[in-house]
Amino acid sequence: MPVKVMIPTPLRAYAGKREAVELDAATVGEALGRLTSEFSELRKHLFTDDGKLRSFVNVYINDEDIRYLAKENTRTKDGDTISIIPSIAGGCCS
Repeated sequence: MPVKVMIPTPLRAYAGKREAVELDAATVGEALGRLTSEFSELRKHLFTDDGKLRSFVNVYINDEDIRYLAKENTRTKDGDTISIIPSIAGGCCS
C-alpha cells in the first residue's frame, strides 16, 4: 500500500534532494525503514545507533503525532501521508 513520506528541507540533502517519496509500507516504522534503506545517509539523522527514532524527530501520519498512536507500529493505509518534522533549536542572545 503506497504511502507518501514528506522529507523536510534540512534533510533533503540526504534523500536525493527529494521533498517526498512514495513507498509501500504497512506501518510507519516500515515506511521509515524503507526510506532509510533507499537513502542510507538519512538513517543517522532519524535513528540512534540502536535503531530507535531520535527524540528530536517528530513523525506525523495525516497530521496525527505517532507518539499518541502506536508509535512506529502505527498502521498505514493507502494514500496516507507521513511527515518527518525535526525539532529546531537555536537562537542567541544579543
